[in-house]
Amino acid sequence: MISILAQERVLGFALGSILMSGVILEERKNIYRLISTSNQSHYSQSSQFQRFEPIFGKKSRSEFSHLWNKAVDQTLGPVIAALSSRGW
Repeated sequence: MISILAQERVLGFALGSILMSGVILEERKNIYRLISTSNQSHYSQSSQFQRFEPIFGKKSRSEFSHLWNKAVDQTLGPVIAALSSRGW
């Protein structure tokens, strides 16, 4: 049986890998879309570029941090309450 610490490390690695692959996929899609619109604008003689908000733009970062803090509070709240009741 794998120790809990090793399980947490494997889970963290797996979740981090999935998150990063998703980020890379979205960034590639945005780059290819930007290149496609750029090539089309050169052929049609109109130079209109669409700006895409990065995945970790200002709005996305604030939403992500809010969700992260909420999840950590819900997950670790009982643990903190238990440790506080024991006098830690």
